[in-house]
Amino acid sequence: MNKYKVVIGLEMHCELKSNSKVFSSAKNAYSQIPNENVWPVDMAFPGTLPVVNKKCVRDALKMSMVLNCKQPKYLIFDRKNYYYPDLPKGYQITQMDSPVGVDGKIIIECDGKRKPVYIHDIHLEEDAASLDHYFGTSCIDYNRAGVPLLELVTKPCLESAKEAVSFLEAMRSIYQFCDVSEGDTKKGQIRCDVNVSIMDENDKELGTRVEIKNVNSFGGVYDAINYEIERQSKLKESGRYDEVIQETRRWDEESAKTIHMRSKVDAIDYKYFIDPNIPKIKITKELLEDIRKEIPALPLECKDKYIKEYGLSEYDASVIIKEKDYVDYYEECLELKIEPKMASNWLTTQILGEINHEEVSLKDFYLKPKYLKQIIDALNKKTISSKQAKDIFYKSCSEKKEPNSYITSDMAQINDKEVISQIVEKIMENSQEQIKQYKNGKTNLFDYFVGQVMKETKGKANPVLTKEIISSYLQK
Repeated sequence: MNKYKVVIGLEMHCELKSNSKVFSSAKNAYSQIPNENVWPVDMAFPGTLPVVNKKCVRDALKMSMVLNCKQPKYLIFDRKNYYYPDLPKGYQITQMDSPVGVDGKIIIECDGKRKPVYIHDIHLEEDAASLDHYFGTSCIDYNRAGVPLLELVTKPCLESAKEAVSFLEAMRSIYQFCDVSEGDTKKGQIRCDVNVSIMDENDKELGTRVEIKNVNSFGGVYDAINYEIERQSKLKESGRYDEVIQETRRWDEESAKTIHMRSKVDAIDYKYFIDPNIPKIKITKELLEDIRKEIPALPLECKDKYIKEYGLSEYDASVIIKEKDYVDYYEECLELKIEPKMASNWLTTQILGEINHEEVSLKDFYLKPKYLKQIIDALNKKTISSKQAKDIFYKSCSEKKEPNSYITSDMAQINDKEVISQIVEKIMENSQEQIKQYKNGKTNLFDYFVGQVMKETKGKANPVLTKEIISSYLQK
């Protein structure tokens, strides 16, 4: 266990969903074809001017309110000046003095405990192009240049890699719930800069902050933080803490190390100034109230509701709120009057297991809630047994046919005690050796007897009644 106090701050970048880019009419879409979605504004051709995307502004303000931030009176954009190949203009349009939100707070859950995370600010900006590095050369893909980007900056209030990842996972869910981003790390839609420092428990001042740039996976964030904590701790232990300098490092997955990139650049070096091509825009109370109406129930609110109102377990509720698609599916089940615990059991076991097996999203999954209801209705009416229900589920998924096409009257569960007793009697007469072994302590043979009854009845015997009758027989 680390003996030093760890202090972590995050800068989370998330690409927004919109038809066009934030300051140009170019298509905002993920593409594997380089330079497919590029317009003159993205390339900074002479005479081109930026035009602000209204939807992106609304989504940015929505997230500002979700994070309980203060919103500005005017929307103002700034230029962040530095030359780099991924910025054709030589500057990035961003927000410095008047971001869409400041001084916010959000509650997250980590290891079953809830913790407030304090937000320094959240601001809207344009993304830069992406660079592909090859041996001896680098290529630039301008598809990403101008893509709307929300940058969320926390205060230094996180204390472990686990808390940092919990925050990132919570924010990704919130972005998805609010329908402002797909939040797909595989497409590079979420990236993160991590700031890590260590200090003695009783120190009043923060230790030297080291930034780890552009970590593009949550697993990478976790490993990079833990590596950096260990690196700084070893230097401090050996009396060489002065070697921990304010710098920017990168996470190298192959070596599982952070590697020095450059000394840390301060804000003053970017020479921020207000972009003269974008007039300031007044943010009215009416606009904010209109946006506030669009904010849905957020993940933790849904979790509390599922536990308190529907009696779900902590585990099942946590699984359902992990993805917006899971919540949508579950809510649709409830609208169809499927019993809440029954819907939860099917979703968190059979359905999620099947979509992982098929490698499809829940949105593209064949068995919609209306089809799940067909199975559950037949199960509740005792037309089918629980085993038959699962068989029909898998058959419906594989053959893409409605469950009702497999449910017939001759599948009805056998609930007649006399009928099951006769079947048990017959099986027991032919299982004298197994009965002897059972009575000599081999009690796991009980399942063998149950299996024989199910085989004889093709799975139609009521399993609870079957076990009662077998138990009674064996006690004679």
